[in-house]
Amino acid sequence: MQTKTAPATLTTIPAMSYGQMLEQVRYNGAYPTRERAEEVVLAVLAALGRRVTGEERVELAARLPHEAAQVFAAQIPATESMTGWAFVRDLATRTGGTLATTRWDVGSVLGVVGRIAGPDLLDRVLAQLPSGYAILFGRAELTQAA
Repeated sequence: MQTKTAPATLTTIPAMSYGQMLEQVRYNGAYPTRERAEEVVLAVLAALGRRVTGEERVELAARLPHEAAQVFAAQIPATESMTGWAFVRDLATRTGGTLATTRWDVGSVLGVVGRIAGPDLLDRVLAQLPSGYAILFGRAELTQAA
């Protein structure tokens, strides 16, 4: 019988500072300014905060830089399920962006978030989300044949 153990501590020291996170997103997304990168980070993290629940939410918030964690954790998780593509459409509607630029923004931010989370936590986050999110984090989405 396998037992599930709780993480040793939830007061994890973030893997990078907020400034480092913004610079990685700025580089990945080819944003012209740090301010633009920050706008994108805040919008995407707020949207993600409405999707992730449970232990994974707590652990991810603990790994994010403090400023990013505050935005992520301040959101009330939504009750309805939303595919990855619907996530992008919803964020485009909220921000007034096009679907193409919003998809770019989401990938630029979630690629960094996935690296911060690490493979084990990211696997668990993706397991709780509907289809279409893996690619947003820069992963292939593998499905079983019918």
